[in-house]
Amino acid sequence: MKMTSDYATLKGIEKAAAFLLTLSEEQIGKVFERMDEEEIKEISLTMSQLGKIDGAIMEKLHSDIKKELYSSGAIIGSFDTTEKLLQKILPKDRAESIMEEIRGPAGRTMWDKLANVHESLLANYLKNEYPQTISVILSKIKMEHAAKVLSVFPDNLAMEVVLRMLRMEPVQKEIIEDIERTLRTEFMSSLSRSNKRDPHEMVAEIFNFFDRSTEARFMGALEERNPESSERVKSLMFTFDDIVRISAQGIQTLIRVSDKSKLGLALKGANDTIKDLFFRNMSERAAKIMKEDIASLGPVKMKDVEEAQSAIVLTAKDLSDKGEIDIRSSSDSDDEMIG
Repeated sequence: MKMTSDYATLKGIEKAAAFLLTLSEEQIGKVFERMDEEEIKEISLTMSQLGKIDGAIMEKLHSDIKKELYSSGAIIGSFDTTEKLLQKILPKDRAESIMEEIRGPAGRTMWDKLANVHESLLANYLKNEYPQTISVILSKIKMEHAAKVLSVFPDNLAMEVVLRMLRMEPVQKEIIEDIERTLRTEFMSSLSRSNKRDPHEMVAEIFNFFDRSTEARFMGALEERNPESSERVKSLMFTFDDIVRISAQGIQTLIRVSDKSKLGLALKGANDTIKDLFFRNMSERAAKIMKEDIASLGPVKMKDVEEAQSAIVLTAKDLSDKGEIDIRSSSDSDDEMIG
């Protein structure tokens, strides 16, 4: 967490946000009543990002703040404290709407926020919209980002959008506002909810980076202390065994982008089910060459095999994060790898 100890570095809105955090909920409620939605969102976002502010700085902002607020010498502005505050002074649905907005991608306007959404995620959402709507949205975001989104679309959709953009006339303000509202309530709210990570997901992701012996050691210790959490973490982990959860089309994508030398080494230590999955999704000639390459490796160190398998797993997860492949939900497999 950042620590602010220089009063001169605080911006005006940061001073206002820090000051509000020292007021009572009733007082803050009265202040918010005189602010519009955008102002509340902006001040709430600033509150959530303040971090720690030295008590001496707070004395310069408000000399009459109660002493108990400074018993720790600081106040803390975070997503959690801001959310609790909003829930107490605003209607539940309005508080949730504001928090979803500030938890989402960075940016003051909707179009700024879209610029910070990965092109694959944005394209995956927009592909279900009318080409005319897509053309309006792409005309409002940065051209560089629009180009990336277009490149992800199927060719026929991309060209249809381009043609609509070429014929586009000035769009009424009401239509733009309606599109912004839809993006906020459907797309951005979905993104913000996905940002509220389950701590089990975070631990599972960390465990995915362990080598097998380290993973077994940590998982064994977790099983002893908290069996329920251990099972939850296991179910969320994605290992080389879990590649069987990827669709045939996804496997073909994974094969296409993977380092072929690492893939061969990874399959050298894989079980027959995974080997067969990869070979089935290669051309007959490519499968023959891969089998010959694997055979030519001869004896290999298990450490090298595990490193290669980890590289393939990271590639698969990266493709999944970009929306290019789908990893079906499943429990962790207990199959042992063959050396």
